[in-house]
Amino acid sequence: MRKMRSVLCLLLLCCSAAFVAAQRSSNVTSKWKTLSGDAPKVIARGGFSGLLPDSSFNAYMLAQTISLADWVAWCDVQLTKDGVGICFPDIKLNNASDIDALYQNRNNNYSVNGIPQTGWFSIDFNIKDLAPVSLKQGVYSRSPRFDGTPQQILTVQDVATQVKPPGLWLNIQHDSFYSQHNLSMRSFVISLSRSVIANYISSPEVNFLRSIASRLNPRVTKRVFRFLNEDDIEPSTSQTYGSLVKNLTFIKTFAAGILVPKHYIWPTDSSLYLQPHTSVVSDAHKEGLEIYAADFVNDVPFAYNYSYDPVAEYLSFIDNGEFSVDGVLSDFPMSPSASVDCFSHLGANDKPQVKLQIIAPQGASGDYPGCTDLAYTKAASDGADILGCPVQMTKDGIPFCLGSINLIDTTTAAQSPFSDIATTVPELQITDGILTINLNWSDIQTLKPAISTRYSDFRLSRNPKARNEGNFMSLADFLTFSKKANVSGVIISIENAVYLAKQGFGVTGAVSDALSTAGYNNQTARKVMIQSNDSSVLEEFKKSSYELVYLVDDNISDIKNSTLLEIKTFAKSVVITKKSVFPSEEAFIIGQTNVVQKLQSANLPVYVRLFNNEFISQAWDFFSDSSAELNNYVLGAGVDGLVTEYPGTAARYRRNRCLAYKDLPPYMTPVQPGSLLGLMTLQSMPPVEPPSPVLDVSDVTEPPLPPVAKINPSNDNSSTARAPTTAPNGQSSVVASILMSSVAVLLAIFMVYW
Repeated sequence: MRKMRSVLCLLLLCCSAAFVAAQRSSNVTSKWKTLSGDAPKVIARGGFSGLLPDSSFNAYMLAQTISLADWVAWCDVQLTKDGVGICFPDIKLNNASDIDALYQNRNNNYSVNGIPQTGWFSIDFNIKDLAPVSLKQGVYSRSPRFDGTPQQILTVQDVATQVKPPGLWLNIQHDSFYSQHNLSMRSFVISLSRSVIANYISSPEVNFLRSIASRLNPRVTKRVFRFLNEDDIEPSTSQTYGSLVKNLTFIKTFAAGILVPKHYIWPTDSSLYLQPHTSVVSDAHKEGLEIYAADFVNDVPFAYNYSYDPVAEYLSFIDNGEFSVDGVLSDFPMSPSASVDCFSHLGANDKPQVKLQIIAPQGASGDYPGCTDLAYTKAASDGADILGCPVQMTKDGIPFCLGSINLIDTTTAAQSPFSDIATTVPELQITDGILTINLNWSDIQTLKPAISTRYSDFRLSRNPKARNEGNFMSLADFLTFSKKANVSGVIISIENAVYLAKQGFGVTGAVSDALSTAGYNNQTARKVMIQSNDSSVLEEFKKSSYELVYLVDDNISDIKNSTLLEIKTFAKSVVITKKSVFPSEEAFIIGQTNVVQKLQSANLPVYVRLFNNEFISQAWDFFSDSSAELNNYVLGAGVDGLVTEYPGTAARYRRNRCLAYKDLPPYMTPVQPGSLLGLMTLQSMPPVEPPSPVLDVSDVTEPPLPPVAKINPSNDNSSTARAPTTAPNGQSSVVASILMSSVAVLLAIFMVYW
């Protein structure tokens, strides 16, 4: 046990700060709209069950290490054949343990609340029978790699005496079932109270709570009535829970509080969008009842309104300006702990607590189709510093903002009349594409943008109501918008410049001309950044005052000193991938590189990409919490900026008050890289993968851009675009492109009528 405690403490750089955090949460006590006026409680369901096996010693100890100091340990109590109370998440033991492998022929059939069920039930086993049984992850979408570590089923006394949580919550879910089999939950709870303090006891059964009322001190133990789904029947009263919630005066006669599924407070429609909140919180408080909200998990899709940001969801329950629940029941107690102490009661204009550039490369593209007016508007209002425009070229030479040269990726082109011009472009590794240079700007404007489907394989959609909303923006319009927006600068990304030049399009010249026309070339009020993964593109802008940003597309494990010197000849800053900072195997962090430190020592600021809120995009080490991931890169790696599709999450992180504390609380302390591996057996660890390559000089040097090809428009008999005549320097200007396209049109008309 002592060894396991030390391993768990390694998860954080400083565990002792946990006790400071509880005191800090009182700094905003007067602002809380809870019944008592105190900060909401964080209740850890089975410990940190979002990562480790539910109700295991490891799960409870991780919750102890990483939560608010006054956290509450939740125990789902089941009774064994000999009347011992154990902490286990389900009435059937085979759902989260290996009991079915140890006792293959001891499954049984029982009726639970009138529903026949088959499995391995605790009432068929003495406590000694359960000694060799090991807990395992019961949610199949979560990692099973911690299952190889033997983790014994704990009794309630084990949790109280070994974990020693500051608060203990016993949930009695199936009193009627155990009574039917001559086991008394009432007797167990009363006997337990002589040696263990249970701060809360909850049950969805009215009669059970009434039966213990006279035997427990209400100043020590709060009785909480647990509501199930509205249509379920409460066995004691034969009423639905939906009807009982309308009679809280009755509930007050035997309980001090209620525990409700979160949808009782913030319901959602069938499309998973929030509906107006109900009055249940204020109704409970009017009756003198505390109200706790359940069913919080970071790794299951919740209302789209929260943009996959768990902190945003917690804040809507504890800090919405109208009410606050008295506590939340979560599988991921770190997130509500940070929400309470670090993120609650923040103002949009609160000053940043850390120096950090927030770059939105396509606007708020997690909420709206990227590179649209809606995405840029939201990014600016959410607090992005830098708005990005990935420049593409149209057939008639108009530079505009779009995330891909292939219109099929980011628009409705595949469903448009232009679908018949789809083609294969081996040079760009495109097997089925409609290139932007195949269509005129007016044609592209007839299409609709499409929101990113980056994680559709995992059934994680982005804001379906806005999947095709917004308008495309030309580079000129983008630059005009950015001047008026509350942002500090722009970043213009240029890709495929060599291919475009061969097709007759001078993209670097088009960008340069657009910046000059918009007045960005002779001002200092707005930062201008030019980004490319091609050093020859950046060479074209060396004489400008713009910040030239080199994009390292691939994951790297190190960078040679000679490569650093070479990069400094053409770039002023660098963008690298997340895995180039924290390499991982099967989404488990295995260490930390020195790439950031090396680049910064060469006076090259480091920006890291690409951050998303979807939990599937994050390593397990970050607990399915986008704010925790950001924190590890900012405080743990010291990066200078974040490239994100959800700038609102990054802007709120930058303002959180915990960053200003002298001693960081554990939920705002970076995770020690590779520490989760210490909770696995050797056999359970992810397979070792070859390290990423070291960035060499040859990887960053490119030949000069080729001259822009002179394509004769009159010879263009296909649907593929041909560029206008180029300027003498090989990079065509926007004005020249438009002029020559107009000449071509007039010539074509003349020939038709000749």
